[in-house]
Amino acid sequence: MDTLKGKVALVTGGAGGLGTAICQHLAREGASIVVGYNSSREPAERLAAGLPGESQQHVALPAPVTDSSALAELAAQVERRYGRLDLLVNCAGTTRFVAHDDLDGLDDALIDQILATNVRGPFACVRALRPLLQKSGAGLVVNITSIAAVTAMGSNVMYCASKAAVDNMTRSLARALAPTVRVVSVAPGLTDTEFVKGLDDNWRNEQAERTPLKRLAKPDEVAAAVLALATQLTFTTGAIIPVDGGRPLT
Repeated sequence: MDTLKGKVALVTGGAGGLGTAICQHLAREGASIVVGYNSSREPAERLAAGLPGESQQHVALPAPVTDSSALAELAAQVERRYGRLDLLVNCAGTTRFVAHDDLDGLDDALIDQILATNVRGPFACVRALRPLLQKSGAGLVVNITSIAAVTAMGSNVMYCASKAAVDNMTRSLARALAPTVRVVSVAPGLTDTEFVKGLDDNWRNEQAERTPLKRLAKPDEVAAAVLALATQLTFTTGAIIPVDGGRPLT
């Protein structure tokens, strides 16, 4: 399959559960993949080495989204290696479970960490990589957000707020960067990653039961939405694409 042959995609948080699935789907369609990582260098390098494609087609590079100077260097490395960037997937994120009524448990340090990573991070990535995306002539940014942006139900209050902020930012950037760069959010429901599989069985099963389709999202289904935006939904920008099994209906 070569619908993305000759294209270059960078996925931040690329070695995580969702990031891995996205990298694999894009690589299978012929794209060259930059697996962006913060602290997961070895998993990112293993992933890049194992992706389908030609030898040395893919690479793992540091992409600490809270460090703007490092992102500028990342952009320079991508340009030196590939000379282009066609797709940026902002998949890096952070959170911690804090009950929504536990306002003291959501301390300032955690709030700052969530906002810096989940909100400032995607913006900083777009800012650093904008010239390369514009050079593509048909650049695409996909922000991985969450159903929590709509339902206000998630790991903590600030996590929900951060995802709502990115959905809003998606719309603003789509207008600002048109017509050369499209910007879209993909908003999954609770997704059955290895992290989620390690959570309490009863809670996870309850979430599945409360979803109209009676199961959690699969990482491959989220990745398929990203792939569709890159290959099929080419007249879509400023939109929020749900992959949530209808969860907001309940």
